[in-house]
Amino acid sequence: MDDLEIKIKKLIISSLELEEISAEDIASDAALFGDGLGLDSIDALELGVAIRKTFGIRIETVSDEIKQHFSSVRALAAFIREQSGAQA
Repeated sequence: MDDLEIKIKKLIISSLELEEISAEDIASDAALFGDGLGLDSIDALELGVAIRKTFGIRIETVSDEIKQHFSSVRALAAFIREQSGAQA
């Protein structure tokens, strides 16, 4: 597990106040929504705000592509790296 994935896991836990789990409890490739971690649409909005504040990434509209980026911690890390590179 790389440092960015750990940071994302800790951000998920802190921004969504998931005090009953730890970063180690979240598999990097596990689904964040539905049957995986069990997040819902409200959690998605809160997580989007936290990612914007933490990483400076703007998410203009919710599309199927954006939903794919939020599908797992690993996908989210790849999206953040991609967006960070594009902004550089």
